[in-house]
Amino acid sequence: MEPKKLYLLLVLIFVATFGGTYFLLKKESPEIAKNKVTRNLPVQVETQNGFKKAYFASGCFWCVEAIYESVKGVKESISGYSGGHTKNPTYNESNTERTGHAEAVEIIYDPTVINFKQLVTVYFGSQNVTQVNGQGNDRGSQYRSIIFYQNEEEKKIIETKIEQLNKQLKGKKVAAEVMHFQKFWIAEEYHQNYEKLHPNNSYIQNVSIPRLKKFQKKFPELLNEEAKH
Repeated sequence: MEPKKLYLLLVLIFVATFGGTYFLLKKESPEIAKNKVTRNLPVQVETQNGFKKAYFASGCFWCVEAIYESVKGVKESISGYSGGHTKNPTYNESNTERTGHAEAVEIIYDPTVINFKQLVTVYFGSQNVTQVNGQGNDRGSQYRSIIFYQNEEEKKIIETKIEQLNKQLKGKKVAAEVMHFQKFWIAEEYHQNYEKLHPNNSYIQNVSIPRLKKFQKKFPELLNEEAKH
């Protein structure tokens, strides 16, 4: 057999033998399997030392983290990502708008000092409730508003608040998505406590601090002692 014909025959045999296997492996690649998130029922986060956790997305997490850290009963506010379909998202990946994740915060709070209903009041009281996919000039699905619930009681509190707000908006609607909580991914270390650590940053000066001050002026009764001074 001529060398050229023999080569073509070997190629055809290889494709027939391994082509289907390659296609299946490519279709179920480890990278896709690794990044797949399965959506089930709402996840109830375990409490420790009597503290509870709540999750909110409302534009840039630097702003939201600072707002909740000024609230009485809040022990810690952590920046991260939630609401998407990939695992271990990074800041750069989130900004592509292909992960489905939004910048979010994890709130660790003392329910004997402040309750979930009050945290929801803080949430809606510190944002433009009708803005879709963002807050202010921070626009894109990674900045969209999502309010997460872990059980039916929290869901009812959220829905009742939204219903009240919609009646007041006169034709407009609350933009926030109501989503059952699945997983919170902590953001990179340099995002944590960003406003406190970078008070002279231009974004902090022109966006984050004014948003914080506006909230504090609106809800003085919800502030902790440090925020009052």
